[in-house]
Amino acid sequence: MVAPAVNPVRNVARWSALAAGIVYGYAHHNTLSALEHNRAEKIKADNRDRLIAQAKAEWVKMNTPSGGVVSDFDSPNFDLEKYLIHLSETA
Repeated sequence: MVAPAVNPVRNVARWSALAAGIVYGYAHHNTLSALEHNRAEKIKADNRDRLIAQAKAEWVKMNTPSGGVVSDFDSPNFDLEKYLIHLSETA
């Protein structure tokens, strides 16, 4: 029995297609991995920013007097106008 003749052009085309597929798969995998990594980093940063904003809001709520008037001159929440109005109402 004689083995069928294999066309060398067809053989080169098959191996070239296989090599091109492997290179494409590797490059595509790296692209998808980078996109996923960037997405995960963005989610972590957004979560961290949300937690920081929430903590700042809680700190302001805890350090603001219940009357709404801050009498500490060094506080960043001090408002002179509100303080003077409060003094004139209580006097």
